[in-house]
Parts: sequence; C-alpha cells; structure tokens
Amino acid sequence: MERARLLAGVRVVDLSQYIPGPFATRQLADLGADVIKIEPPAGDPMRRFMGSGDELSPIYRHVNRGKRVCRLDLKTEAGKAIFAELVRGADILLESFRPGVLDRLGFDCARLADLNPGLIHCALSGFGQSGPYAQRAGHDINYCALAGQLLASGTAERPVIGYPPIADHASALQAAIAMLAALHARDRDDNGVRLDISITESILAWQYLPALGDAGERAASILNGGAACYNVYRCADGSFVSLGAIETAFWENFCTAVGRPDWTARQFEPMPQNALIGEVASLIGGDSRDHWDTLLDTVDCCYAPLLETGELAAHPQVVARGSWSESGPTCPGRVDGNPVEVDHDIVEIDAAESARWTDA
Repeated sequence: MERARLLAGVRVVDLSQYIPGPFATRQLADLGADVIKIEPPAGDPMRRFMGSGDELSPIYRHVNRGKRVCRLDLKTEAGKAIFAELVRGADILLESFRPGVLDRLGFDCARLADLNPGLIHCALSGFGQSGPYAQRAGHDINYCALAGQLLASGTAERPVIGYPPIADHASALQAAIAMLAALHARDRDDNGVRLDISITESILAWQYLPALGDAGERAASILNGGAACYNVYRCADGSFVSLGAIETAFWENFCTAVGRPDWTARQFEPMPQNALIGEVASLIGGDSRDHWDTLLDTVDCCYAPLLETGELAAHPQVVARGSWSESGPTCPGRVDGNPVEVDHDIVEIDAAESARWTDA
C-alpha cells in the first residue's frame, strides 16, 4: 500500500552487521525508507548464520528485507569515494563498529559533518561510545548479563538465556525510535544529529521492573514465575500452556472452569507460591494441551498455549491479521487499517550503482 510508505524519500546508509543494526534499519525500510546496506567484501557474517550450505540464510534475508545491498571495501580509496557520495545524499547513517573504527577509516564526526551537515549519524555499539567497556567485545548474552536481565530470568535453579536475543532487538527498536526522533528534530532546524545507542543500556532501561519492584530473585515475583496465576505449565503430552490471570476476576474464572473454586482465595499467598504452583501444575499435567485448549479457549482467564514455530502461520489470529508470510513475520503494525507490504526482497547492487540514489 502506497500510503504505508510513511518514510518514502528518506535515504539510509546501513553499515551494520548481524542483528541489532540491520533489524533497526529494516523497521525503516518496512515503512518506505530507501536503505542501502554496505557490507565488506566478504559480506555480512549473517549471510550464512544459522543457514544451510551456500544459500543465503533466511534469517539474513528477513532482517534485511526491503534493502539494497552492496559490498564495498572501505579500506580502499575507491570504496571510500563511493561511501562519501552515499553520505552526501543520505538522511541517516547507521553503523555498528566499535568506537573509533569509522574515524580510522577517515570518516570521523568532522568529516561526516563536512560531507553532509544535516546527517543523522547513529552509532550503535555494545556498550556505547564512552566508558571503560567501550572497546570491549560482546554479544547479546553478555549485554543481558551486565544489564541484570539474565540473572532475573529463568527458573529458581538457574538463569535461562532469552531467545530470540533480547538486548539485540531492544537496541534495534531504541535505535529506530531515536533515528525517527532525530528526523523530526531536523525538520525544525536542518542540523545533523549524532546518536550514541548502547545495546547494554537499551536492555538496562527495561530493568525497572526487577529493580524497582524488588524482584531480582528468579521465580519469586508475580511476573517472573513466583505466582500460580502467572506461570507456564506442562501438559500431559509434553506441550506447555501459559496462564496470565493477574486480575482477580480472571483468576476466579480460571479456578471455576477447572473445577477448583477453592484456589480463588489463595491468589495472593506469599511468593514464591511453590505449593499452589505445584497443585496447578499437577492438574494441568493430568491432561493434554488439546484438552485445556478446548476447556479454556473461551474462558476469560488470560490463557494461551505455547505454540510451536510450525503452528504460528496457521493460528487464526495470525491468519486474520496477515501477520505471517512465506518469509516469516510481516511488519508488526497497520497503517490506515491496512497491512504494511514490503515490495521487494534483498536487491544486490554493485558499487557503481550504490553511489547513485535511485528509487528502490
């Protein structure tokens, strides 16, 4: 839909790799921005990540859908010249190098400002552009660990790795929001903006719940597994279901539906509610997921099965919203009531073509 191209005319140069940066600029591409992704001569390592053989990884294709992709050697004079032309015509530059790498390539802040005074430069890095960890290597598991997210998530026995990578996607959304805000600000004064987005700080910003809610201990609070009314339970067939009956009315509806009205008054027993959780688990574990789906699907109690990946595309809510395509999840949102449709997959272009801003 043409009206869904809210960012039509916005030009983005993407120097990032892996997940955080590419997922951030994909949000912009989904909404109509013209994104040119510049990769080193060997390509983004994500091209083969979790893929098979010589084919492009479907994960790489997904996070880079709607973009034009060009391999460019920024260590050569020819590559630098083409990149400089791209910067001159861009609205946004996103890069995910360690701090100082772009400077050493000859594109420090002063050079970028000289090439394009109105450029929005988003530097997305693991720990930010300053501080003792600025040059430290890391991945999602490390960022979640240092931000406190990993320790607070999991079972009482041990932390559990979040999947898909939580910090990577949190920072992608944070970068996208910041870039859009900078675009809005530039409409007022035409001045460029330099954004410093830290992956660690992006997930750290989400830690107000364990920090301010005194829920740092795993499986000990109402939202991290300490309550019977808000938990995950295993069925007799090995599948799982979720219950999110925080409100008293929802919990009462659940208790009535499963024939245990005596549980209603126990909703707010001290946590962790190990005894009550065990009783609910024993009940749920006595029948298959099909049984609980049939019994609870129409009960207003915040119940949902844990769907296998293969079940997602056929789920009636997903089908009704058009939320899944052959290449995976679609753009999460609608514009004027219409789904956002990406009009092209990855388009590989050569260096000469990348220097010319044309319609995607």
